Amino acid sequence: MAGAPHEGLRVIELARILAGPWAGQILADLGADVIKIEKPGAGDDTRSWGPPFLPGPDGGTLGAAYFHGCNRGKRSVAVDIATPAGQAAIRDLVRGADVLIENFKVGGLARYGLDYQSLSALNPRLVYCSITGFGQDGPYARRAGYDLMIQGLGGIMDLTGEADGPPQRVGIPLVDLFTGVYAVVAIQAALAEREKSGLGQHVDMALLDTQVAILGNHSIAYLATGNTPRRYGNAHPSIVPYQSFACADGHLILAVGNDGQFRKAAAVLGLAGLGTDPRFATNEDRVRHRETLIPLMAARMAEIPRDTLLAGFEAAGVPAGPINTVAQVFADPQVRHRGMQLELDSGGMPVPGVRTPIRLSRSDLVLDRPSPSLGQHTEEVLAGLALPPDAN
Repeated sequence: MAGAPHEGLRVIELARILAGPWAGQILADLGADVIKIEKPGAGDDTRSWGPPFLPGPDGGTLGAAYFHGCNRGKRSVAVDIATPAGQAAIRDLVRGADVLIENFKVGGLARYGLDYQSLSALNPRLVYCSITGFGQDGPYARRAGYDLMIQGLGGIMDLTGEADGPPQRVGIPLVDLFTGVYAVVAIQAALAEREKSGLGQHVDMALLDTQVAILGNHSIAYLATGNTPRRYGNAHPSIVPYQSFACADGHLILAVGNDGQFRKAAAVLGLAGLGTDPRFATNEDRVRHRETLIPLMAARMAEIPRDTLLAGFEAAGVPAGPINTVAQVFADPQVRHRGMQLELDSGGMPVPGVRTPIRLSRSDLVLDRPSPSLGQHTEEVLAGLALPPDAN
């Protein structure tokens, strides 16, 4: 193997909670040396976001599971950036760094001399990534932004939930996670450009921008027609049948992607006549007549056990699947085969993890380093820097 792709890359992470640390964890898994700067005594807010907490030695804890979900593979340095000594430590680290990730409010780091303008003067090759709720400019720039707020403001909640029910948040912090992934893409793009220009640049990531971008087909449908998309629950606005159904003993998802699959699905259900009915001949027809078609299919599926239906659809080549709990996900043979669950060691204590879903034919990922304890690496990281004793 060729080693980790980002081996030798140094990243300074001045970020907490989720979007910034998620980006930092991806870079760490790809081999970067990610130095997480934390406030002495407290550290990243998510260290205390429990229960659940991971058990530690002698009846103690290793901190909240939340923290361990987005800080694998990093080194923790406890530095108080509100002090001149702490600011000097960050500046010295930045001189040898490639990337800095921060998620302070707009202008928040300028008072410490740690903003992009100040640090790029020290290191013109620095790629400086700022993650905020609304970006570095615009009428909302100075507002705080949180995932739930952005889901509401950015339209995804109005598209989520049953048609006759209230708007619903997506069950995961979708915007934070997507922003972290987009931030990594942007950082890598800036690093690639640096190979040509020799210069770093400022990456401006906004949660709201990300949420608007991932509205996907819904946004284009609105822009093309002027019609506001509506909620369909687990159904699809443009594909029928493409939704969940109740079976005799549970639920499944049927995802018919073309007319041939629909005819096969109808045959599996013993409703072959639906496959030849002109009202349902094409997807456009099925969308138009969904109020007639779906109750017919739903009534039949409610009579048949889930696993019987899944086996029948699989044999016929019709896309279908179960609705798993999280426990069932990690017991799934495909998930287990792909090694998505990690078991790390933190001083003799087991720490669970979930691998970054990237596989490269020649390069390794670094997936064996657990999340650090607060300040665990302060001495080793700062040892080579000419700093006053009160840097942390």
